[in-house]
Amino acid sequence: MTMTRASYDIVAASYARLLPDAHDGRPLDAAITRAFAELASGRIGDLGCGTGRITRHLHELGLDAFGVDLSDGMLDQARQHHPHLDFRQGDITELDLEDESLGGAVVWYSTVHMPAQDVPWREFHRVLQPGGFLLHAFKAGNQKRHLGHAYGHDVDLDVYWHDVDETVGNATAAGFNEVARLVRQKGVDEGGPQAFLLLQRNPKAGKTS
Repeated sequence: MTMTRASYDIVAASYARLLPDAHDGRPLDAAITRAFAELASGRIGDLGCGTGRITRHLHELGLDAFGVDLSDGMLDQARQHHPHLDFRQGDITELDLEDESLGGAVVWYSTVHMPAQDVPWREFHRVLQPGGFLLHAFKAGNQKRHLGHAYGHDVDLDVYWHDVDETVGNATAAGFNEVARLVRQKGVDEGGPQAFLLLQRNPKAGKTS
């Protein structure tokens, strides 16, 4: 976690410059985000928001969205580029949010630096209201790579691809229902297929332990 935070502090300004748009011309990614926006309501947490590009997009889609990120450097960029939005420092594995306080959440590639078993599905479940929707984007597959250079800087990051069925199983065990899934082939600048899950916290499920 410490190395992840430090690496993103280093690349933050370059990341904001190189990736200014929410979906970088990828219409399928944009489509499932619009579907989430039509279903979700209330306060929306962009968990692992980075430079705030998805937070801004959610706001433009009419949602009451705020961002949470581990990296102060990324948050500085988010606040600089989107001063009208709310961004706060936090760890998605232990969110400083009350139980059932979010109407919806987006976890947009925020889990790529943790193995599948460490993705905090029960924490996501805890902060979502019963019936709330969660949109999760991740790299589809079953591999781990070390990244030593990114966005023009030296970094120290492990990058994980997660199996789609395993991811759904882990989310289901934590109290989510699968609404839809999208798996698309890699773009020219991607290392493999990309997956998107639209999930809903079970309206009848109690808190998980």
